[in-house]
Amino acid sequence: MSNLAQTIAENVARVRGRIAEAAARAGRRAEEIQLLAVTKYVGDEEIRAVVASGCTTLAENRPQELVRKAESLHDLPVQWHLIGHLQRNKIRRVLPLVAMVESVDSTRLLAAVDRIAGELERRVPVLLEINVSGETQKHGLDPAEFPPLVETLDKYAHVEVRGLMAMSSLEGGPDTARAEFAALRELRDRVQRNCPEGVKLTELSMGMSGDFEAAVQQGATIVRIGSALFERIER
Repeated sequence: MSNLAQTIAENVARVRGRIAEAAARAGRRAEEIQLLAVTKYVGDEEIRAVVASGCTTLAENRPQELVRKAESLHDLPVQWHLIGHLQRNKIRRVLPLVAMVESVDSTRLLAAVDRIAGELERRVPVLLEINVSGETQKHGLDPAEFPPLVETLDKYAHVEVRGLMAMSSLEGGPDTARAEFAALRELRDRVQRNCPEGVKLTELSMGMSGDFEAAVQQGATIVRIGSALFERIER
């Protein structure tokens, strides 16, 4: 095993251990939380190493990078999630390559994904991105927009809304992150009873390298980890 592969394998094991410890503190099982390896700042060699370490669900922020990496690494047994802003003119190129779009941040985008998924004759799993921090530089639905939207989800025949995604504040520390993650979970819980038949908001994608333990304690089912998997790698 190369030094690169060994470092990444150790990082993956360390992160999985931290997820398990956070889950135990919350009375949860580690198996309830999916580790999503974010490949935003790394190349093909690092991606192959992280997949060899057992991370088979990968995520990209930029649609064009997801397309490039999915095509370059087509031989790997992986699934891709898009976690960054998706421009409507890139939907058609991205949808055939992804297992999930986690960053549906407006009703216009939801409608466009639904329409193009129908044209492609597939049903696409998505998460609705909620701007829980209220920061203007972030994409996402305002929390107040979400409850009325939920009641209309059954009209989108070609998307499967599985839950919510959010990012904590860029500044604010662990207490702020914990409160924002709790707010996302509470928002989901409040609207569950108003969901159309067949809509199950089971997924909460929240938490990154700096705050994923707080996210796990507040109910995250998906954590999006980049730098903690690839740290201490000499390039």
